[in-house]
Amino acid sequence: MNKYESVIIINPNLDEAAVKALEDKFTGLINKNGKVESVEEMGKRKLAYDIKKNSEAFYVVIHFEAKPDSVAELERNYRITDDVLKFIVVKKD
Repeated sequence: MNKYESVIIINPNLDEAAVKALEDKFTGLINKNGKVESVEEMGKRKLAYDIKKNSEAFYVVIHFEAKPDSVAELERNYRITDDVLKFIVVKKD
């Protein structure tokens, strides 16, 4: 299994409970085929540029271990979730 880091930028119009629900959804998906090492909720921050007419958003950083094929499934779930504005998954050395 490889180590990864994922940064998720979430719609700022959600409340804290909805952000937590999304975080739980994604960590649960990771835990099916891997292991979540840590989750950092960075809170609402100003964006460098507007994304879908939003000037700020919630940031969540997840550090995890997983197999490469499960990362593709995680990214697919990010894409189909309307409240995820942007995301990136990076393999760590």
